[in-house]
Amino acid sequence: MTADTGNSGEMAATRQDAAQLEVCGVTKAFPGCIANDDISFRIEPGEIHALLGENGAGKSTLVKIMYGVLQADSGEILWNGQKVDITSPHVARDMGIGLVFQHFSLFETMTVLENIALAMNDVRDMDVLRKRVLEVEKTYGLPLDPDRHVYTLSVGERQRIEIVRCLLQNPKLLILDEPTSVLTPQEVERLFETLRRLSAEGCAILYISHKLHEVKSLCHRATVLRAGKVVAVCDPAVETAKSMAEMMIGQKLVAPDRGEARIPGAVRLAISNLSLITDEPFGTDLKNINLTVRGGEIVGVAGVAGNGQNELFRALAGETEISGDAGCIAIDGTAVAHFGPRRRRRLGAAFVPEERNGHGAIPDMSLSENAFLTAFRRMALSARGLIREVPTRSFANSIIKTFDVRTTGAGAEAGSLSGGNLQKFIVGREIMQDPGVLVISQPTWGVDAGAASAIHQALINLAAKGTAVLVISQDLDEIFAICDRVVVMSAGNMSASRPMDAVSIEEIGLLMGGLHDLEGNVAQTEGGHVDQA
Repeated sequence: MTADTGNSGEMAATRQDAAQLEVCGVTKAFPGCIANDDISFRIEPGEIHALLGENGAGKSTLVKIMYGVLQADSGEILWNGQKVDITSPHVARDMGIGLVFQHFSLFETMTVLENIALAMNDVRDMDVLRKRVLEVEKTYGLPLDPDRHVYTLSVGERQRIEIVRCLLQNPKLLILDEPTSVLTPQEVERLFETLRRLSAEGCAILYISHKLHEVKSLCHRATVLRAGKVVAVCDPAVETAKSMAEMMIGQKLVAPDRGEARIPGAVRLAISNLSLITDEPFGTDLKNINLTVRGGEIVGVAGVAGNGQNELFRALAGETEISGDAGCIAIDGTAVAHFGPRRRRRLGAAFVPEERNGHGAIPDMSLSENAFLTAFRRMALSARGLIREVPTRSFANSIIKTFDVRTTGAGAEAGSLSGGNLQKFIVGREIMQDPGVLVISQPTWGVDAGAASAIHQALINLAAKGTAVLVISQDLDEIFAICDRVVVMSAGNMSASRPMDAVSIEEIGLLMGGLHDLEGNVAQTEGGHVDQA
């Protein structure tokens, strides 16, 4: 841990004595929580500066203050050495601050150009804007067709829209929040090339990510937050991903223990010839999906978002109606294609959806009430049609304790938790029911390194008990860390499965980008592949 300024030799020649942006003693409190506690740090012109911290450390609050979404209770912000009041995002953009959110703010039925125009403070001539968009795309290697509708674009292309509309404002500071969470490895490298070029031109970049190997590769310095305070400033080039994670969590990071090699048991989840036409306006049809998952096995489903993973999850969870000729789904040998979610849970299945708020949990309900929603039968939380309040509260508290959920207690509303802490609660709720089959989508989405390691260990332990675990994830590091086999989804097709030790991250990345054959270079036809488990 150091106070080094980092790889200063790699920064742009435009670096000056005055920081591009300096945060001085910023404090922000909410009821029952000090989100930012006397935070100070500075970003130099041309510097790529990482902002690190575990879930609930205060990163999002700080960024919102810097972008004018929130106002600090105390402290000040300096811009080129001068005190400024950033009262709104409009003011931030006029100053030269651009923000690319983790979750895109795009209208799917509108074109690329129309979406870009909506984010510009002053647009009068769409033809002029079109020319500017094409110039930026060419200059920074971010190809986009201004007339294409957003719903026809890949996730990587959608992110380019967010970046291009920031670059059109000629930002002096570009803030990126988890920018690679939905990209293939190849798209990540292209993004990094763009960011390094911007840095060389003097643009300061604040980079927020839980992927510490990316921070090590890309960033000049890192400021680490913990419990709302700055606890370290370091040079990522001389740190390891593990050492930075330990700064974030304040303790030693324990890698998941795979234990002895597991011998898979009987097939517990089977999908045969599943073909579905989606009822979502911009969804993806499933095309002849075949897969088996055995007890004691963790199988990963890789793929860029929007390639049928959500449709697959809903089909497995019983949220999508499946007609008699659309294929078969079986749980422990029982055909369940015509069953709803409740009957599938009675057979021992559990499900963790990608979307936390509204799907995995109801924000306005307490954690106890959210625990009851899926566990009332398996955990005996009801009697004669009434909620057993003491056992329900006890179950919620056991989840909070076991999965280290940072909250004021079981009575807290789900919506009051940070995204990562709510994710820990939802994952814990399902795992602690000891299901025979667990289907989990994006298990560590937006979760810090320490929490991710704990969730991974819990999934490994669950499989060791004989549960069949299906992990749908865009995080290839996650899939390689915990899975025994992997399949890849692209455009509604599923590749053949392969053992993890027989496939490389580069191969999976290519498949995520559109290939459908783990063993060749030619894309497969529309049909799926029979699983080779």
